[in-house]
Amino acid sequence: MKNKKFQKQNLRTWIEINQSALKNNYNTFRSLIDPKCLLMAIVKSNAYGHSLIDFSRTVENLKVDWLGVDSIVEAESLRKAGLKKPILVLGYTLQNKIKEAIKKNISLTVADLPTLKSFKEIKNNKKLKIHIKIDTGMNRQGFFISEIPNVLKILKLQPNIILEGVYTHFSSAKNPSFPSTTLHQIEEFKKNIDLFELAGFKKFLKHAAATSGTIIFPQSHFDLVRIGIGLYGLWPSKEIKEAFKNKIKLKPILSWKTIICQIKKIPKKSKIGYDLTETLSHASRVAILPIGYWHGFPRSLSNIGKILIHGNEAKVLGRVSMDMISVDITDIKNVKIGDEAIIIGESNKSKISIDDMAYLSDTVNYEIVTRLNPLIKRIII
Repeated sequence: MKNKKFQKQNLRTWIEINQSALKNNYNTFRSLIDPKCLLMAIVKSNAYGHSLIDFSRTVENLKVDWLGVDSIVEAESLRKAGLKKPILVLGYTLQNKIKEAIKKNISLTVADLPTLKSFKEIKNNKKLKIHIKIDTGMNRQGFFISEIPNVLKILKLQPNIILEGVYTHFSSAKNPSFPSTTLHQIEEFKKNIDLFELAGFKKFLKHAAATSGTIIFPQSHFDLVRIGIGLYGLWPSKEIKEAFKNKIKLKPILSWKTIICQIKKIPKKSKIGYDLTETLSHASRVAILPIGYWHGFPRSLSNIGKILIHGNEAKVLGRVSMDMISVDITDIKNVKIGDEAIIIGESNKSKISIDDMAYLSDTVNYEIVTRLNPLIKRIII
């Protein structure tokens, strides 16, 4: 705690990541899967805004089996930072990065024939580990089942490729009331697996479930599950939260804080901010906070957002600026410059959650956290 206090002395805004809450979430998902089933922590997009390197180190200490990233750039950053766990790149990899993948023992997703064919240029005794992605109905990234015979032919002719895994991704697993689409995708995936096994490929990882699938569809666990949003203590959808909140305890691990940098007394009927979109209905005390949409506080929260100060809600007044917001502290006592303000998190019995912010912004919790500026200091507590 002493180190944490020292770190915050020179910060205008910072994000705290709670290790205890993370451990709870990790143990929760471990309890949902078979002991032999592997768990991949999805740390793409700066670990959903939670800090790629620091978060990955923390979950590696928790004994996750794999790390999942979007790009090889993220994977290279993890290797450079000393992370040892197997890493799978889920997104597209440029041809000129293949050598780095081999050198740094990074596994790549392959989702199209041109990419697979390009690997014939791998020479000598170098081996590239790949996971074939199957499109079972999302119609996004991946091979159709009709393409698998060609995939198998190419794999057999390229001894420098190691088929490490075959996987798919569900399009509609976030609503437990409508399971039919996901159940169909599971059956389609099984048909694809059969083709690989009939062709002589036996030892490869089969995986399909992300957070939603892991919670709702145990038959989709296969050899490995890919846990993203749930590991951060957030629910994939409100439908899953309603259905499972009494069975599964997820704890949000992120809090976002700032300080009050100015306090002003503004007369009744004054207008505030860019375009003067808000008129004060009463004489007000207004606090200025040094954060804005550049930091990840959505501009859509102009005039409606809320901040916690001394355990009380302070309404956002006027437009959210690039680097500042104004909030009403008229009814909050003893507020002074330098006091802590909570953007996401708890204070006394009050709370502003990521879901609250997403609801007011007409978006999803995924977008709120992944758009938090990566330059904001993350502190593991």
